[in-house]
Amino acid sequence: MKKIEAVVRHHKLDEIKEALVTKGFGGMTATEVQGFGRQKGQTETYRGAEYSIDFVPKIKIEIVCTDEQCQEIVDTIIQKAQSGQIGDGKIFISELTDVIRIRTAETGASAI
Repeated sequence: MKKIEAVVRHHKLDEIKEALVTKGFGGMTATEVQGFGRQKGQTETYRGAEYSIDFVPKIKIEIVCTDEQCQEIVDTIIQKAQSGQIGDGKIFISELTDVIRIRTAETGASAI
């Protein structure tokens, strides 16, 4: 099993979610996060004054899936989130040792 964490632009969330649901992947967690990478923040103008925002707001999507589903999910996220500009985001993939559904105590892939 894998855990996919994708940090993407806010306005891409609905497009990514719809594409994954259309392909039959159900279940994800989305969290508002802040951070910076190569962008090093951004510059905004307010009432004629320019100021710097060190942390850029993003959305972090977390998806747990089987090993077989992982590549298709990653490909879908890349296809929907990619604009070709700095700040498109990152995807992190981790190995999971177990998943437990609290309601039924199922474990492993059946708990996803």
